[in-house]
Amino acid sequence: MLPSLFISHGSPMLALNKTPAHAFLRGLGKRLSPKAVIVVSAHWESTALKVSVSAKPETIHDFGGFPQALFDCRYPAPGDPELAERLARLLDAERVERGLDHGAWVPLSLMFPDANVPVVSLSLPVRWSNAALVTLGERLSALRDEGILVIGSGSLTHNLYEIMPPDSPMPLWVDSFAQWVKARLSNGDREALLDWESAPHARQNHPTPEHFQPLLVAMGAGGEATQLHHSVEHGVLAMDVYQFA
Repeated sequence: MLPSLFISHGSPMLALNKTPAHAFLRGLGKRLSPKAVIVVSAHWESTALKVSVSAKPETIHDFGGFPQALFDCRYPAPGDPELAERLARLLDAERVERGLDHGAWVPLSLMFPDANVPVVSLSLPVRWSNAALVTLGERLSALRDEGILVIGSGSLTHNLYEIMPPDSPMPLWVDSFAQWVKARLSNGDREALLDWESAPHARQNHPTPEHFQPLLVAMGAGGEATQLHHSVEHGVLAMDVYQFA
């Protein structure tokens, strides 16, 4: 059975910059051989749950102000309309044609650079309760038995108002929140994580919740949590990766 993963995707420049998180994701992909990937990205927010049925999802450059080399990046991974149709029925999700936003294609382009693993995007229903997002993950869990990798792509911390130069150290308020999450995941304290907004410095690290919410989906889809990677970029972007076995 494959694990589910929570991946902190950080800045879109993760695709090009040889940071510790970039190197880790390149290595992580070599350890996994999924038949397909289901990804829930912080950059596809919705009210109702949606699934992309696209057979050839385009590479979406949903950002601005970066070098042309980043806009030239393409990630031509195929979709999987059959899997998408299964998800639509299983989850009562709306079927749409949509490409891969940078929360999906940036980490996947590092993990599976040959773009030979089919990818199905599932939207993030941001108005759902934390418990409902965990339940969404639970409904995806059985697919792991079929060699399907479930990924929640967000960021353990994500306050772009406080962004710092690339190699800045992590401030105490970022480290405190990251350590709180690690401790609760390590102890299997899901009840505390359902109330994560009450954690120390939660609102300062997440002025809006969409970059934390994919962790709840990944947690629901898997079991025991293990921190696979920890680093920081721009001071306030904790690049943690968690596995839920």
